[in-house]
Amino acid sequence: MTKQFSGLPEEADLRRADSLAREIFSDVANKWALLIIEGLGERTLRFTELRNEIEGISHKMLTQNLRMLERNGLVERIVHPTVPPRVEYTLTEPGQALRATVDGMCDWSHQYLGHIEAARRRFDA
Repeated sequence: MTKQFSGLPEEADLRRADSLAREIFSDVANKWALLIIEGLGERTLRFTELRNEIEGISHKMLTQNLRMLERNGLVERIVHPTVPPRVEYTLTEPGQALRATVDGMCDWSHQYLGHIEAARRRFDA
C-alpha cells in the first residue's frame, strides 16, 4: 500500500518557495539522482557497481546523491556485517514509483531528440 501525503496543502505546493514538495523536487530533479534511479532499476547494486553504471559520476557525487535519496526514502542502503562491510543499494517502493516517471522522461527524450537538436541549431544560427 502506498502512503499518500497527509500534511498541509501548502507543504505539497510546488509553487510555494517554502513547500516540502519543492524541496523534494529540487533534491531528485538533478541529473545524478535521475541516473542513479535509472541505474538501480529493479536491481540491488554495490557502490562500485552503481558507479560503473553511471559514466562520469565522481565518488563524491555518487555518495552525496545516494545519501540524499536514502534520506528521502527512495533508496535503501543495506549493510552486510562482513569484513570489510558489504554495502548494497536498492530502490524502495517510492523509488520504484519515481523510476516509472524517470522512464517516461527517458522515453520523451528519445522521442523528441531530433526535434530538440533541430530547435537548438535554429536558435544558435
